[in-house]
Amino acid sequence: MKLTVVKIGGNVIDNQEFCRSFLQDFSQIEGPKILVHGGGKIATNIAEKLGIETLMVDGRRITDKPMLDVVTMVYGGLVNKSLVAQLQSFNTNAIGLTGADGGVILSRKRPVKEIDYGFVGDIEKVDSGQIAGMLGQGLTPVFAPLTFDRDGNMLNTNADTQAQAVAVAMAEEFEVNLVYCFEKKGVLSNPEDDDSVISTLIPSLYEQYKASGAIFKGMIPKLDNAFKALSEGVSQVIICHAAEVKQAVSEGIAGTKLVLS
Repeated sequence: MKLTVVKIGGNVIDNQEFCRSFLQDFSQIEGPKILVHGGGKIATNIAEKLGIETLMVDGRRITDKPMLDVVTMVYGGLVNKSLVAQLQSFNTNAIGLTGADGGVILSRKRPVKEIDYGFVGDIEKVDSGQIAGMLGQGLTPVFAPLTFDRDGNMLNTNADTQAQAVAVAMAEEFEVNLVYCFEKKGVLSNPEDDDSVISTLIPSLYEQYKASGAIFKGMIPKLDNAFKALSEGVSQVIICHAAEVKQAVSEGIAGTKLVLS
């Protein structure tokens, strides 16, 4: 059986009209599906209102205890439940989850090396049986970018990595199609040209684009996760514009398709 795992980026969530249009398209994807969402800027805005400083290093959030409280409230509450409610309006019976719910995604707190990222989780295990049970009941899991550790801590977790880990775990029982949706049409050969979409990306070409600087910053960990998913059993990975998720899933004609060779 086919399963679609879609990750939606924070920039899409931040645009209410765009996000709602995406959710309507997502709801029309046939068969079982899972949504993994990022956080967007809402946590930063609410933290500011609460007088909590936001610290970033190379685009990554430092999650100290006050910020952990904020992201748990915002990602696991406000953002997650808003997405679930909107999906219900499109006749998709969604259930909002963090990794702690049902013990579905266990992580470990990232060890301190050059930088102490605080309460940030690196995923150890995904309980595919629990997720398959939800899918079997006709539910659509919607995962916030939060997991938990063995000490009972909530952990802020990269949503791209979380989508990859869920997709790989579910590949043991399903033919999994993993789709990363964001505000660009796909992986670009020229960052200044939104139409320079690379239709098919293989690892050697990926290395060339990285070396030339055409692929850089946040796109690198996204693609690393995507290729890792393929190497660990996911059937197909596509990176596309959120507005083209239906075409990417049903027809495979949108965005950038990743292949291992």
